[in-house]
Order: sequence, then structure tokens, then C-alpha cells
Amino acid sequence: MEATLQGITRLDVRGGTLTVLSGKANVESVSVGSEPCVVGRSPGCQLVLDDRKASATHLEVIATERGLCVRDLGSSNGTYLGEHRIVEAYFVKPATLRCGSSLVQLTPGKAEQVTLSKAEQFGQLVGGVPQMRALFERLRVVSPTTLSVLVEGETGTGKELVARAIHEASDRRLKPFVVIDCGAIPPQLAESVLFGHEKGAFTGAMAKSVGPFVEAAGGTVFLDELGELPMELQPKLLRVLAEQRVKSVGSNAYTPVNVRVVAATRRELLQEINQGGFRSDLFFRVAQARVCVPPLRERAEDIPALLRHMLTTEGKGAAIKRVSPESMEKLLRYDWPGNVRELLNAARTALAYDRGGDLDISEHLMTTGATLRGPSGGGPRPGSTYTQSKESHDRLYFAALFESTDGNVSEMARKADLDRATVRTYLRRHRIDAAKPTRRRA
Repeated sequence: MEATLQGITRLDVRGGTLTVLSGKANVESVSVGSEPCVVGRSPGCQLVLDDRKASATHLEVIATERGLCVRDLGSSNGTYLGEHRIVEAYFVKPATLRCGSSLVQLTPGKAEQVTLSKAEQFGQLVGGVPQMRALFERLRVVSPTTLSVLVEGETGTGKELVARAIHEASDRRLKPFVVIDCGAIPPQLAESVLFGHEKGAFTGAMAKSVGPFVEAAGGTVFLDELGELPMELQPKLLRVLAEQRVKSVGSNAYTPVNVRVVAATRRELLQEINQGGFRSDLFFRVAQARVCVPPLRERAEDIPALLRHMLTTEGKGAAIKRVSPESMEKLLRYDWPGNVRELLNAARTALAYDRGGDLDISEHLMTTGATLRGPSGGGPRPGSTYTQSKESHDRLYFAALFESTDGNVSEMARKADLDRATVRTYLRRHRIDAAKPTRRRA
């Protein structure tokens, strides 16, 4: 069931089991649910194949609304269904997959329900679509634990906001939150930046530096763009995470550290492992829990609420009323290569040039003459009918109209050139509550 309406608190997903039919493995079978199940030779995989023709991280399986999703991870010898090589596929019926020399039986199970958060905000993250509310529920469960977390997602989706939300929802929230941008570390100073250095340890080291792991004592270290970390530093970082102690450059002594690690990446690290660009042991040490932030183009329904939140944060909450339905429609249909960050930049730029009148956020998108998708906002989904696409468009249009008028039915009718009764019909049909403006929802 694809749950796109407000008020739904559970989502049906179809998991199943993986059973080894031929070849050796660490277990005979493994259950697959909404947590990714990785199959390969690496000891960190959930299903470890003793097969030289299998890759370190060969494939990944996860339960989804559309069935069991199987995704090849750039394996050397491929994942095959009969004679067909699979890149990504969804299964609702049993199938036998070949991974290297091993045969694995994929058996979908009955649909199970995944709990969605009732709230449409977690920390500074805002979202009402099922993907985001499932993410919020996952973060609610993971945040109070001591697990290291890997946050995956495209550039601009808000991965650092996820890391901060995890920190603020944990018992470490009163301690430091220290950010390390792995993509901005100068190669010649990388070890010093990560672990600190002693005075005189190298030319230019005029004073001692304790390093972020010591600086964050009792708190959280956020490793942004972990995939950019040089290969030679990865085993040293692994040792710090495993032993909870660090040795600064130029020192012979170890300093105990007490930190939680949250990392983020825009790269496909499981594929990088197969290409020799990332260590599998470091991946599985950091990814004790994995969360993925969906791109904005996959959750266009959230744009009105996101925009309201952004304008309010900038101290201009009332400006949402001046965003025309036409401008909002362009935002809903835009492809969002820069994701939420691009929406925020467009909103800030629009406010900077604002002189009253209509506030056209779409005028300040990163791509002029922007790539617009179909009228449904997310484009026609595979297999969707005309009626389904039209329903999706209407839901997005009236949600945007609702936001821009603060739920005023008369104003909505005027802007849409419809009578009030018709507007109320659409609001009821799409469960957009005119008595409770979106900004008041939890």
C-alpha cells in the first residue's frame, strides 16, 4: 500500500528470507526486513558467502512497498536471475539468484507493517510523506542508543541536520557536537586534523592540538562526506572507533575518548568497497545503523510545509501567503538537483530581493529555465493511470494553495477561480484540513 495521505501511521512493506541453496555461508538463511541485508564475502555482511567468485559486498536486499528490492552493488561477476543480469529489481514471487558460484533462494513473505512517526518534524527536519515519517520513526528509535550511524543521501538532502537531530535526541545532547568535513581535509595534514598533534610534531606545529575526538568528549563526532577520507587514514580511523582511544601525531601515548560517531556520505560506499576505494571493515563499523534521506524530487508533497518552515526560520513566516499557486506549482514540478539546500537558497534569495507583492521563489532556482516534470509534481509514476496522476496533481495543487492562503477557503476559491463548495470538496477528498493550517501540525 502506498500511503500518501496524512493520518496514516503504518506502511505495508513486503520482506522475506534469503536461503543458500548451493555454496557455503555463515548461516543457511537470513530474514530480510526494512533494514538493508548485505550479501557478500566480507565478514560484516549479514549473509557471508564463502565464494571466491562473489564480491566483498555483492548485493543488497531490503523490504519495500513494491516487494523485495534486490540491488547489485557493482559486483565483479554480477547477480543473475537465470540468464538475466540484475542491476535492480523488485520481487513478489520466489526466485533463485546466482551470486558468483553460489545460488540463493529469494522467498518473499507476507506484507508487514512499518510504523510511521505521527509527527511531521524531527529536530529541524520537516516532512509529512511516508518516507520521511518512516525516517523520523527510525531516528526516534536509534538516537538514544550508542550505535554508530551512517546517513546516506544525495548532496543537499539535509544529512547534517539528521546528524544534529540524532545528537539532540540522545543523552549526549548537552555535550559537544563536532563536525569533521572529510572532503575538505588537506591530504598532508589529514592525520593531524583527525587525531590532533603535539607541539613541534611537524613544521608549522607551533602549539598542541587535541583533535576533534578529544574535543568532543562525551558528545558526538560527525564525519561528513566519509567517502572522501583518504584510504591510508581509514585503518587509523577504524582503530580509533574500535578502541575508543586516539594517538595524536608526534605522541607515543594514547588518550581515551568517549564519543558517538555519526557519518554521512553521498557516495555508494558498498560499491566503493568493490572498487577498492573504501574499507569494508570501516563501513560495517560505522554503519551499525543506516538511514537514508530521500531526495526532494521524491517527496514533492513536502515542499509547501518545508517552505513555510524555512520562511518562518528566516523571520518571514507571513511571506508564505504571498507565494502564488503558479510559483508553488513550478516548485512542485522542478527536478531539484540541489535538493532541500537549493530550496533554502532560493527562498533566501527571494527574500533578499523582496519588495512586496508576489514572492516568486521559483524565479531563483539553481537552473534557469528549470527542468520541470509532469503535472503530478513527481512526474507520472511507473504504472500509474491518468486518473492516478491527476489525483496526485490535484493533491499537490490544493496542498500548495492551502499553504499560500493559510487555509482561508474564500481566498483559495478566488485564487483557483472555483466556488467555495468545490474547494471544500477537494480539501475533503485529499484530507487537507481547512480548520487546521499546516504550520500548527506537530
